Amino acid sequence: MKKLAVWFFVLFLLPLVGATQGCSDAGFCTMGAMKPDQPYNKRINLRLRSMDVSFYRGTTTLTPIVKSVTADFSFSLNDRNSFQVKLPYQWVDGRLAHTGGLGDISLCFTRNVYASDRFDINFSLGSKIPTNQSDLRDADGRHLPMYYQTSLGTYDLISGISLINRKWLFATGIQVPLNQNRNQFDWHNAEWQLTDLNERAYVQQYANATSLRRGVDVMLRAERNFRLARFNCSFGLLPIYRIVADEYTNFKGIRSNANAAGDIGKGLALSWIATAGYNFNVKSGIKLLVGHKITQRNFSPDGLTRELVMSFTYSYRF
Repeated sequence: MKKLAVWFFVLFLLPLVGATQGCSDAGFCTMGAMKPDQPYNKRINLRLRSMDVSFYRGTTTLTPIVKSVTADFSFSLNDRNSFQVKLPYQWVDGRLAHTGGLGDISLCFTRNVYASDRFDINFSLGSKIPTNQSDLRDADGRHLPMYYQTSLGTYDLISGISLINRKWLFATGIQVPLNQNRNQFDWHNAEWQLTDLNERAYVQQYANATSLRRGVDVMLRAERNFRLARFNCSFGLLPIYRIVADEYTNFKGIRSNANAAGDIGKGLALSWIATAGYNFNVKSGIKLLVGHKITQRNFSPDGLTRELVMSFTYSYRF
């Protein structure tokens, strides 16, 4: 059975990953109490130190395809407290450029605030640390849109809480950027006034993001889990609402939260999320996550729009 499961994932699921986070958020939906498909077993102590290695691929609403490899470490400080560190390396391949580099570092402390035979309640507090200022350029020195940046360029404060039992997971969280980044993309600038009119029209599909300050996000996760001895799967919805609009400096030098069409950089992004996993034993397992966009914000200068995301994860607990 173990060999059959391994071959199933390798022969069927990995080609999908190679051919096609997951959510269109700034990272907090996979941190601490907000993570999808969390383990829950009252008979076996799963609060161990763990290391996850994830391979991710996401398609966007334009040509960029985002890929990343993430090392996710969790350390149990005691029966109720744990600490998580995420270190991603990201590549972006698109029509304008090919970029790569270390992504934003995530740090998260989680405390189990209530435990019973029926359910647990967990609380998380964390942050994201930028690894650059979102100012990557193409081979010709032109400033690139946020789609192509490997970092959001901001320090973010993150908090969340979840309720989990054998069948259900409900979580909510908030992410608050503390500063603006130094992205300088604006297709009005002379550097993007290309002689090829088709290329110029394509560039103008990207939202301007000069000195972008992302708005505040609030997320809610509702997930139904099906747990067997070794196999498990889950299905759920992930709405993320930007309650404060993104703000950037437009080509007139004026701070604005809307584009020329009047679309404001806030509102709802809704995705469905499904996972399937297999545990080889109490120490190791594999998992596939698939997410697809249902509703997208009309105006997203942060470049976080995703149509389809997939990730494949190997977990080792020790």
